[in-house]
Amino acid sequence: MSVQNAYDLWSASYDADHNLTRDLDHTVMVQMLAGRPFESILEVGCGTGKNTGLLAGLGESVTAVDFSPGMLAKARAKITSPSVTFQVADITQPWPTPAAAFDLVTCNLILEHIEDLEFVMGQARRALKVGGLLLISELHPFRQYLGGQARFTQDEETTFIPAYVHHTSEFLQAARQHGLTLQDLNEWWHADDEGKPPRLISFLFQK
Repeated sequence: MSVQNAYDLWSASYDADHNLTRDLDHTVMVQMLAGRPFESILEVGCGTGKNTGLLAGLGESVTAVDFSPGMLAKARAKITSPSVTFQVADITQPWPTPAAAFDLVTCNLILEHIEDLEFVMGQARRALKVGGLLLISELHPFRQYLGGQARFTQDEETTFIPAYVHHTSEFLQAARQHGLTLQDLNEWWHADDEGKPPRLISFLFQK
C-alpha cells in the first residue's frame, strides 16, 4: 500500500486511536514554539490538523499542506480559523509555495516516509525568509533501529506504512548542504517510555 493510500485509510480513525507518538509530537510543538509569534507559517504534512490549531494561534497566517485528501478533510472540518489555508501537495515534488515567504516551516512525523532528505531541506530553505526557522519533529532513529514504524490497526488488521531510516547525521548533513544552521537538537520521551530509547527527535534549523 502506498503512503498516501495508507494515510487516507487511517484518517478515519487517526484522531481517536491510542497513539503516544502523535501525542508526544504535539507536546514537542508546544514546548518548542509556545510564546513565539510568527507572521507566516508553512506546516508541511499537517495531517488531521493535530498541530494546526496551535500554529494558528502563533502565526498571522498558516499554510497547511498534506498529500492525503482524507487527512486534509479531517483538518478542514476541525480548523475553521480564517488565517489557515489548506492545500494538497506532494513534498517529494517542487513545493507549490512562494519563495522566501515564511518565518517558520514545520515538518512533523513525515520524513520517515521520504527517501530524499536533501530535497526536502532544499525546498524548506527556498520557502524560508532569511532568518526563518525550520522545526523538524520525527520518530527517533533509535526507535527505527528496534523496528519502530508508523502503523495503524483497523478491523483487526495492522497496516505498516512504508518508511526509511534516517540517521541523526543524515538530518544534519542534509541541512548543512543547504545552508541551514542547527540552533537546537532534542530527544523526547513520553511519560510511558521509562527505560526505553527516546521516542522522538527534534531539530531547529535557521536559514
